[in-house]
Amino acid sequence: MSTKRWTISSGSKFEKLAGYSRAVVDGEWVFISGTAGHDPADGSISEDPEQQARQSLRTITKVLEQADASLADIVKLNVYVASRDDVMTISKVLGEHFSDPRPTNTTIICGFPVEEIKVEIEVTALKRRA
Repeated sequence: MSTKRWTISSGSKFEKLAGYSRAVVDGEWVFISGTAGHDPADGSISEDPEQQARQSLRTITKVLEQADASLADIVKLNVYVASRDDVMTISKVLGEHFSDPRPTNTTIICGFPVEEIKVEIEVTALKRRA
């Protein structure tokens, strides 16, 4: 049995530059690349980590919709944060968006190639079967 694999782009200049897709849809699975809080419309990014997390989730939501999925289908989160001081703020935003059954979550403190980035969220989703 073969499954159809296809990609989704958010239009970010970084996707073409680094040779990746915003998401890969493979059958019922959706794999979304690390998504920072840039506004895809104009490339702007807030200095506030809470707003960056919210924008990241807006971008992820749009990608999931294109894949015929939703935030409720996410089974795994990888959250990358520039400063441990921002972990609780970002975690609260995530807590507002996910309910039972909540996805797994691994949060890592790390650096980013672009200094303005405070958070990047990567997700794996499994579309629920009817």
